[in-house]
Amino acid sequence: MGPTDKITGLPQGVRLGCSPLSWTNDVLEDLGDDTPLDRCLREIAAAGYEGTELGRKYPRNAEDLAPLLAAHDLSLASGWYSGRLAERSVEEESEDVASHAQLLRAMACKVMVYGECGAMTPSPAPLDEPMSRRMVLTRDAMRAYATRLSAFDAWLRTRYGIRLAYHHHLMMVAENFQEICQIFDALSSDVGLLLDTGHAMAAGFDYRRLIDRYGNRICHIHLKDVRPAILERVRGQDMSFNAAVRAGMFTVPGDGCIDFTPLAGFVRQSGYQGWMVVEAEQDPAMAPPLAAVKRGRDVIEACFTHALTTV
Repeated sequence: MGPTDKITGLPQGVRLGCSPLSWTNDVLEDLGDDTPLDRCLREIAAAGYEGTELGRKYPRNAEDLAPLLAAHDLSLASGWYSGRLAERSVEEESEDVASHAQLLRAMACKVMVYGECGAMTPSPAPLDEPMSRRMVLTRDAMRAYATRLSAFDAWLRTRYGIRLAYHHHLMMVAENFQEICQIFDALSSDVGLLLDTGHAMAAGFDYRRLIDRYGNRICHIHLKDVRPAILERVRGQDMSFNAAVRAGMFTVPGDGCIDFTPLAGFVRQSGYQGWMVVEAEQDPAMAPPLAAVKRGRDVIEACFTHALTTV
């Protein structure tokens, strides 16, 4: 079954995708481990989405991935890359990213989701550590890090025609608003920002602050909601990121406390071009994926319909 009609009010050049994380978690492998990839893709299409991001069960070569997605009338929006520029050189990073970048280019992706996994808590399983134990870079280290990020982005665009979409993220070196600003104020203006509504809320700030300050840098969007009561418990008990996911802190749009109407207004009025991806890291046994992502799509459609009538 192919996707339904494009959602009402979505501007030309803006596409709505869905992450496979609602079906199969990339880190917590017991969450959805028995879910076949075909079911995930079939349900993403049935819920009315145009595309998907990479997940751990997806083939990592275009020869297998392209026909698999085409069979469900889906496109590849992008894919997460675990970078380590906080602790290694651009040359090392360039060598490590090659196969991933080649796949994204072959699948006609325009951006690469970059998550900083260097300089995390010195633990075999940093996402199982209390979130208060995350590593924080000094100002000098931040500036040096931004220099490497800028150089890596320039190389990525020249070599593969792909723009870096930097993902601010809990437990990583750009978690809160101040840290994001420290990095982006020092970066080349070409480096793109991935706006993640859920990670902003969980880090203690309104995502609209990123729109106000870096709206022209936003090149990829993750639509994630947060359940406030669980967030309060996570922070109060200093839980780990993985424990927060298991507890259900993140959810689909409309199932938490985030208002997505301002985001729809930004997308409509700014000329944003690219993907928005509904993403909810939760236990599929507790939140049946198809019903959840359908609800998320309906909420986003309602926000864009409202934005269309108020412009």
